[in-house]
Amino acid sequence: MIVTLKDGSKKEYEQSMSVYEIALDISEGLARAACAGEVNGEVVDLRTVVDQDCELSILTAGDEKGLAALRHTTSHVLAEAVKRLFPEAKLAIGPSIATGFYYDFDHAPFSREDLDNLEKEMKKIIKEGAKLEKFTLPRTEAIKFMEERQEPYKVELIRDLPEDAEISFYRQGEFVDLCAGPHLMSTKGIKAFKLTSSSGAYWRGNEKNKMLARIYGTAFQKKEELNAYLTQVEEAKKRDHNKLGREMELFTTVDVIGQGLPLLMPKGVTIVKELQRWIEDLEDNEWGYVRTKTPLMAKSDLYKISGHWDHYKDGMFVLGDEEKDKEVFALRPMTCPFQYYVYKATPHSYRDLPIRYGETSTLFRNEDSGEMHGLTRVRQFTISEGHLIVRPDQMVAEFKGCLALAKYCLETLGVEDQVTYHLSKWDPENKEKYIGDPEVWEQTEGHIRNILTELGVEFTEDVGEAAFYGPKVDINAKNVYGKEDTMITIQWDALLAEQFDMYYVDENGEKKRPYIIHRTSIGCYERTLAWLIETYAGKFPTWLCPEQVRVLPISEKYREYAEKVNAEIRKNGIRTSVDNRAEKIGYKIREARLAKVPYMLVVGAKEEEDEVVSVRSRYLGDEGQKKLEEFIDAISKEIRTKEIRKIEVEE
Repeated sequence: MIVTLKDGSKKEYEQSMSVYEIALDISEGLARAACAGEVNGEVVDLRTVVDQDCELSILTAGDEKGLAALRHTTSHVLAEAVKRLFPEAKLAIGPSIATGFYYDFDHAPFSREDLDNLEKEMKKIIKEGAKLEKFTLPRTEAIKFMEERQEPYKVELIRDLPEDAEISFYRQGEFVDLCAGPHLMSTKGIKAFKLTSSSGAYWRGNEKNKMLARIYGTAFQKKEELNAYLTQVEEAKKRDHNKLGREMELFTTVDVIGQGLPLLMPKGVTIVKELQRWIEDLEDNEWGYVRTKTPLMAKSDLYKISGHWDHYKDGMFVLGDEEKDKEVFALRPMTCPFQYYVYKATPHSYRDLPIRYGETSTLFRNEDSGEMHGLTRVRQFTISEGHLIVRPDQMVAEFKGCLALAKYCLETLGVEDQVTYHLSKWDPENKEKYIGDPEVWEQTEGHIRNILTELGVEFTEDVGEAAFYGPKVDINAKNVYGKEDTMITIQWDALLAEQFDMYYVDENGEKKRPYIIHRTSIGCYERTLAWLIETYAGKFPTWLCPEQVRVLPISEKYREYAEKVNAEIRKNGIRTSVDNRAEKIGYKIREARLAKVPYMLVVGAKEEEDEVVSVRSRYLGDEGQKKLEEFIDAISKEIRTKEIRKIEVEE
């Protein structure tokens, strides 16, 4: 057989060889570093036997997929350590993830001391250097095997597999785990790891199931890589919006109010208000949108017409019981059906289209409790929602316009380099999840693919991520911990106009169905606020800062002049305050920096006499004395143009 390697070179073998044996034949160093293999594009275990011509890549920890195998093996070492120190713990699942790995256990929560002890035990296991050996059992024997080991979660997983399945296991010394692999050849291949945290997690992500104890960790090939990652994580914690947003008094949460229902505090409201006013003015004045205001709830009849009742009911807050009540209502998870009836209230000609409806919509979605996090995943949120009713011949141009608007918003906020674009498609293997014929789906997905390609947008295609009524472009970004969230969505809908009997009259006097674009320009305001907190570590561009200027009198004698300066600044629509406390000026400056105020104006005898202010900023530090009018003109321009200035001063 002929094996074509990653560099294009070829190896010829007379007999079958495992991936590991081929790596060893290439070089001992490669075999020592090998974590997995990739045969004809499929990731395989090092023990996999190659018996025919193929393309083969030997994956090391320098490859993403090889690193995943290293981390997966580390999760097994963790599981063995837990079983040694806590024999009563029951094993659940332990996959590799983008940042490392985790393992879930049916056990009491683990403390930091527990994690430290587990790390010590893991080092012992690694030093023992047990080989990982793969074996398989028929389903019936596999169930019995795990029942005898008293691992009920593993038994449940096996029972979910087909009756004729061969179930694979990996053994390392006395420890055995249900697993499909791939894995390292032995535990000695693990060079650098760390258990980072512990939390609760529902079995199979379902809040109706038991809460398990999850241990998170990470692993790398080299200690230097691990240390660099841990340093990065510590920096991420400083930017974590859930921590920083509370410290800055932007938002809070209260148990008696409910999970996923954050309270925006005055400073947070100021930022959201600025964003909302900007978006509404931008859409209405420059992009031709018209405003609607629609109810927060509707009868179930509305959602049955749209299809949400059949396809999205579990994600809605339903008010009432269909078996007992004459009318059942639900809080709206989206605005589209409401705006359709705004459209239907008036007859429309082909000349009227496109009509672009915009609404700052408060929506409600019944997220699982395990999914909620700060401002990024909540049960009530506000969104820059819009629906464009267009003729089919206008669809491509209008879809491009929605992409252009989204891109402009991202650029203005200074986050355009953080996003990735995704074509979210239907899953033809699960047609019951969607409405419409396959031909319509293939056609609409093709249109979006062509648009993105024509615009030169790099994108990936994600099967099964479409809305039930149409494909979409999802613009995603990662938080400081690497978790990806959708920030902006633009959906192509060629189906719901039929559901709602929407039409326009064409040039021949005939009724025609319009197409619909569902889109956001900035997305969810709460999630955007979280994104901006983490992007700027709380040091927002001046136009978004809750407090843009703080006037600092050197002593009580200059309070009157400070108030005069403050009043003049405020007259120009700038958010300003005076620190009149009987504190030293150095202390006041430090306090203003901690509050992340972009500009401080120090005033004393010299400033009052010359009617100037001494400007200190987080951009240039001490900017010297300026006429108040000069300062106001400069900051007003910065706010008006939404300038993003580079921060140069270390604080």
